[in-house]
Amino acid sequence: MTAKKIYKDCSEILKRDPSRKRQDGVYVIYPDTRREVFCDMTTDGGGWTTIQKRVDGNLDFYRTWNVYKEGFGNASKNYWIGNDAIHALTKDQDQELRLDLRSHNGEEAYAVYTTFYIGDENNKYTITVSGYNGTAGDSLGYHNGIKFSTQDQDNDNNRSSCATDYHGAWWYNACLHSNLNGEYAQSAVHGNRYPIWWQWKRIEALKQTVMMIRYKG
Repeated sequence: MTAKKIYKDCSEILKRDPSRKRQDGVYVIYPDTRREVFCDMTTDGGGWTTIQKRVDGNLDFYRTWNVYKEGFGNASKNYWIGNDAIHALTKDQDQELRLDLRSHNGEEAYAVYTTFYIGDENNKYTITVSGYNGTAGDSLGYHNGIKFSTQDQDNDNNRSSCATDYHGAWWYNACLHSNLNGEYAQSAVHGNRYPIWWQWKRIEALKQTVMMIRYKG
């Protein structure tokens, strides 16, 4: 009987099995527990573990702290991998982050950060992010060092709750330059409550967003 292969992330899958290159799809990894994730095996050499994906409005992202902790959605469509999983994947501080963004009129942009990791739940999943390059502009640097907030747990630096004011869950500061888990919009409407990336499209709602990480080694 062949031993079951257990991989921590998508980069490990690609490293151990180079034939997976350009074979994008849903794979099983074990960063902390069993997780189904979408692996991008094509972009910039592949090996990217997708931690957030939004392709349409069929899944509500306005969820509670515990739901974001555990993760939700379908890895082939819309999902959040879970904050516990993101911490497990990034705790060794050896991951880079890539975001791919698409507007409702078909324009595309990306942002890459050479440093990205988040703390554990006791530290409210505090984000550390730096080293930007790309075409979208740096709309995450403003959130560096900020705790995660949801509708039922307000950890931002604003007097009111950014998560409830802007219908999302994010590393809000006071409040935001990005809000990729905001309310999905079917057109390019304007408002901070939608998935936005300020340095690219200001407060214009985006059609698709992807956040993915990769081992830097």
